[in-house]
Amino acid sequence: MIRAVITGTGSALPRRCVTNAELAEMVDTSDEWIVERTGIRMRYIAGEGETTASLATDAARVALAAAGRTASDVDLIVLATATPDQTFPSSATKVQHALGAGDCVAFDIAAVCSGFLYALQVAENMIRAGSARCALVIGAETFSRILDWEDRATCVLFGDGAGAIVLEAEDNSDRGVLASKLHADGAFNDLLFVDGGPSTTGTVGKVRMKGREVFRHAVAKLAGVMEEVLAMAGHAPAEIAWVVPHQANIRILDATAKKLGLDPDRVVVTVDRHANTSAASVPLALDTAVRDGRIKRGDLLVLEAMGGGFTWGAALVRF
Repeated sequence: MIRAVITGTGSALPRRCVTNAELAEMVDTSDEWIVERTGIRMRYIAGEGETTASLATDAARVALAAAGRTASDVDLIVLATATPDQTFPSSATKVQHALGAGDCVAFDIAAVCSGFLYALQVAENMIRAGSARCALVIGAETFSRILDWEDRATCVLFGDGAGAIVLEAEDNSDRGVLASKLHADGAFNDLLFVDGGPSTTGTVGKVRMKGREVFRHAVAKLAGVMEEVLAMAGHAPAEIAWVVPHQANIRILDATAKKLGLDPDRVVVTVDRHANTSAASVPLALDTAVRDGRIKRGDLLVLEAMGGGFTWGAALVRF
């Protein structure tokens, strides 16, 4: 049996760090208000010359180095983003060219904050089908470029960044992706969306969100999909070493852990440093916990996320 195994992780952040105090000089807010409601203390904002593709490329290079691979080993690049460099071609092809990966399959996936989970399942299925042996799975965003910086309900929540993993085929391995499950429901479009697009307004648009409703759906849907992947693989919540969640709001992370009876100390939290980086948040958090030594080889992980659409999903991974 072929299994898709994570052999390297990497991440990249823009140069500029923006604190809550700095945001308070721009909009009617305060550090205390932001921390109390979200847990966010700072975020990184892309500057001149920094794009989704450039951050993705930097994260990919780190992941390849961690895996002991070079760009020539890669035969698949799947990049999850809601903020591509261009409408087309895909940002994945820009990463491919920048890395010097040659003629490999490269494409983007748009599932907003759940994008990395969608990209992971697509890459895993292609590996198990024999269509690829070594894949780069990347989540990268420059959400700052689609924020309304006069709307304190949204502009304080998001940041920019990229995270990447190298996913490789291994025969009869006890590691790798054990189960994954994805969902989508377009009925909730108006709760979290961008008010523009090439086919409607001809503009990029700005992020709009009804935060209270999103919070309510997030806790139930994330707990539900985590239970699904555990049941699919025959594991119990008590066996989870680490939950690596989408970093949207500390209250969502705490409420989801409580709903499943999980120890909050087993939840990887980076929202305080990175804010919500959409598709980048899960791989950014994963790389952070791998590099600081919390996540070790053999650990059972649950990765989970929910985003606009709504889309949501989870994956159970033996690291």
